[in-house]
Amino acid sequence: MRVIVVGGGNAAFAAAVSAREAGADVTVLERAPKAEAGGNSRFTAGAMRFAYDGVEDLRRLMPDLTDEEVARTDFGAYTEDQFFEDMGRVTEYRTDPELCETLVRASRATLFWMRDKGVRFAPIWGRQAFQVDGRFKFWGGLTVEAWGGGPGLVEAWTTIAAREGIEVLYGARALSLIAGDEGVRGVRVRIDGGAREMAADAVVLAAGGFQANVEWRTRYLGPGWDLAKVRGSRFNTGDGLKMALEIGAMPYGHWSGCHAVGWERNAPEFGDLAVGDGFQKHSYPFGVMLNARGERFVDEGADFRNYTYARYGREILAQPRQFAWQVFDAKTRHLLRDEYRIRQVTKVTADSLEALVGKLEDVDPERALQTLRAFNAAVAADVPFDPNVKDGKAARGVVPRKSNWAQAIDTPPFEAYAVTCGITFTFGGVRIDRAGRVLDVDLAPIRGLYAAGEMVGGLFWHNYPGGTGLTAGAVFGKIAGASAAQDGAR
Repeated sequence: MRVIVVGGGNAAFAAAVSAREAGADVTVLERAPKAEAGGNSRFTAGAMRFAYDGVEDLRRLMPDLTDEEVARTDFGAYTEDQFFEDMGRVTEYRTDPELCETLVRASRATLFWMRDKGVRFAPIWGRQAFQVDGRFKFWGGLTVEAWGGGPGLVEAWTTIAAREGIEVLYGARALSLIAGDEGVRGVRVRIDGGAREMAADAVVLAAGGFQANVEWRTRYLGPGWDLAKVRGSRFNTGDGLKMALEIGAMPYGHWSGCHAVGWERNAPEFGDLAVGDGFQKHSYPFGVMLNARGERFVDEGADFRNYTYARYGREILAQPRQFAWQVFDAKTRHLLRDEYRIRQVTKVTADSLEALVGKLEDVDPERALQTLRAFNAAVAADVPFDPNVKDGKAARGVVPRKSNWAQAIDTPPFEAYAVTCGITFTFGGVRIDRAGRVLDVDLAPIRGLYAAGEMVGGLFWHNYPGGTGLTAGAVFGKIAGASAAQDGAR
């Protein structure tokens, strides 16, 4: 039996390896050339959210953890109930119950499976833990990343695929599905400038969303989204979705929603593999954000960064000229993530607030200074600052309120970073069942067609918990690959 997997990122490789494990001959069609292969997965930090009961689960996943590292770290636990609550809360309880249950219940076993296959993992020391009194404490339910981040994850999957005898074709753009009354029986593909047909017993679509398609972004996400930067692959233009919809697949999920973040204002149009996710700017909970009018426009401390960053890109896009400045002082400079220290940043510094606002390009300096002074006066002085918990240190009496981690911007030197909206992936997709089968508009399975990754609709609405995307890709990729192999065997 033969299974074709369309796509070349984490979800696609999980599907390919799972199908191969079930006995299928597998071909992976990767639209990008080898130098740019890996889809959005290659542009990520590699964080993966999963349910674990304590440090023993983590030591099983990461056997390189030393006793000394465990002794100086509070890894905590992240139970299935906590995962369910986070999925419900951040999606406004719209997440598909069956898909969400599958994701949460299978998350731990799927990461262990990946580890058994050869994917290595490490704690996210630098991004998800702060050191207090000599001890690291993880926060936000996110503890683990793939070794080497997104590039390391794609490299690991590529090595595993080669070892398992999986054929990977680069520069192979899938054009349409070969389908009829008997279901899907292959793919039309363009390779080396020529189109041909490739037969298969089943096809898994894992080709990403439509975030790199400016026309589709404007059509489905709405006016202004043609102005967003694309964080990742330039090849995610909705080809897989188009193929599925053409043969009657049901559109599903939040088609007008997406994952979008604060992104370097002067970043290129598409992601840059040399920089990866370094253009993101996610330490805003420890400062304030100002728009062109010199006004704050979001509660920077509404929640941990994990639960707000994927929707704050939309808020930045809605501002005049689609940008903002993130402002910090010397008290929190040591908390800024590594992405603030790369060479490709739009940054200004000053020794006074008056001088700083004068350097904020395209911002009303008088209003900005008024905003910063009003914010400073509103900070609760009697509540201690703690970056590891929602500390309740608020700025009250200003609009919008800052609910946590509010500290007066009063200690020079001051720094500000210019950001715009960077779109990561789109939330709309096709409808699948628990077996990964794509359903048609009558809610019947389309024989021989499966989907995984960003193409799956219904999981994420409005927002998502950080690190869930790669986990969902692996969970549903593994399921879809095994199901496709079983389908082909019938």
